[in-house]
Amino acid sequence: MTATTATTSATDADFTAEVLDADLPVLVDFWAEWCPPCKMIAPVLEQIAAEYAGRLKVVKVDIDQSTETARAYGILSAPTLNLYKGGEVVAQIVGARPKRALLSAIEPHL
Repeated sequence: MTATTATTSATDADFTAEVLDADLPVLVDFWAEWCPPCKMIAPVLEQIAAEYAGRLKVVKVDIDQSTETARAYGILSAPTLNLYKGGEVVAQIVGARPKRALLSAIEPHL
């Protein structure tokens, strides 16, 4: 994790350690380089990651690089945001949403 980013990246290799075994709830952004809506919500996810540091972890998974993880969770479109708590998906948001809509889906689980 660099000083300029509040989000973390995960791959097929470290998804379990970064997401499923995490102590905090984890918002996973399943995204792709070719996806304009993914680029639109990226700054919003950075804000959420910074504002909720210590309460929520935000992890980005590139679906073109981590095909096994994307397939395992049935990711069919990007962006798809899954909220994991205790290794289980407790909420899912498909498509780009305004920050307020993202927070209203996330906050009940924090």
